[in-house]
Amino acid sequence: MVTREEDVEVHALHKRGWTISAIARHTGHDRKTIRAYINGDRVPGERKKPAVDPFEPFVAYVRARLVEDPHLWSRTLCDELEDLGYTQSYQTLTRQIRQRGLRPRCEECAQVTERANAVIDHPPGEETQWDWVELPNPPAQWGWGATVFLLVGSLAHSGRWRGSLAPDMTRPQVIAGLDRITRRLGGVTKKWRFDRMATVCHPSTGALTAEFAGVAKHYGVSVAVCPPRRGNRKGVVEKANHTAAQRWWRTLPDEMSAIEAQASCDTFCRTRSDVRMRRTKDGRANVATVAAREPLSAPPAAPYSATVTETRTVSRQALVAWRGNQYSVPPELVMSEVTVSERLGDGHIDIATESGIVIARHRLAPAGAGAQVRDHGHVLALDTFAKAATASATGRPHRRKERIPPGQTARDAAEVLRHNNTTNTTTDDSAETSVIDLSVYERAAQNRTSLP
Repeated sequence: MVTREEDVEVHALHKRGWTISAIARHTGHDRKTIRAYINGDRVPGERKKPAVDPFEPFVAYVRARLVEDPHLWSRTLCDELEDLGYTQSYQTLTRQIRQRGLRPRCEECAQVTERANAVIDHPPGEETQWDWVELPNPPAQWGWGATVFLLVGSLAHSGRWRGSLAPDMTRPQVIAGLDRITRRLGGVTKKWRFDRMATVCHPSTGALTAEFAGVAKHYGVSVAVCPPRRGNRKGVVEKANHTAAQRWWRTLPDEMSAIEAQASCDTFCRTRSDVRMRRTKDGRANVATVAAREPLSAPPAAPYSATVTETRTVSRQALVAWRGNQYSVPPELVMSEVTVSERLGDGHIDIATESGIVIARHRLAPAGAGAQVRDHGHVLALDTFAKAATASATGRPHRRKERIPPGQTARDAAEVLRHNNTTNTTTDDSAETSVIDLSVYERAAQNRTSLP
């Protein structure tokens, strides 16, 4: 096949009087090819089709399969065709589907992505939208696994949003996040909007669960559940999700702890998100200014009663980390796993063993304060335990560069080895002396005058 640029050059050289052979040598093509383009028998940029189309026998099957399943992968279809005798490449299959228009338009999907969207009015103080964001690859020191979750709440009118990090999406984590974000946003709107998350409603019907109905009553809000496949209905929080993932989480340093990451998220919202400019009927104003004008209700004095439970590992100092602080436990639990439970609003935490026995209760310090809350009894027990362990030790630990020469036992063993080596050497020497000297045979041979 000759390109359009080469075709122009071929015609130019032919008009200058070049022979077809000379043009063929100059361009590197066959003479028959050059003659066909000069005579107009072939069109540049188009490959000559073979007399028999090898794909034609498979057209009916491909069309039928794509009508049945418009989203069928071409790779899967190629696997099926190879079992039916298809010998061409996967790239040829995709090109034939595209050129022949074999994949039909899926009307069910088109009505979601291409349908008209109505403009939804969001009056001030009317609605808060909620959603979870899955954030992959958290720092390893968090101990939260391969994925963490960010509950995002956004005021639909102003666009102000806040997030709450959590190790899972259980109901206690949802309730704790709702309370924390509501207070960060400045109050409660008239309505909370969710998608069909199982901790809020029954996904199949959209009806509220009995447990979450109590949460809604506690905060005095009505709950709106989005219809299925209507993600545009809560587009404000969806955009906040995108911002949180791409502008905040993507650049989070590895050395940050979970408490520091939560503080970083709050700082990002205040310094980056809240300063965005918005158009209002009174002119342009930033998000923080618009949100301050929303008529929000004051949140309840105490959070809804729910118990958040997580597993922690006790440090060598008999301390358990929780919300940026450390709390003491009996020294017998050093380096073991315990369960920390916090009942929202109670102001204290319970620390229990794996069997469920509560062995410590502490009053909560402010989150992220870096405080060490230690029970006096735990302090004394830890000192006694550490001293006992030191006293029971058989000796001091060795220093890395300490000189330790061979002891008496090692010297005795070395003497035995030397004695064995000496004995073996003597035996070898005696074995060598028992060998007859060959010179004796040589002298005997010289004295012989005839063969025996």
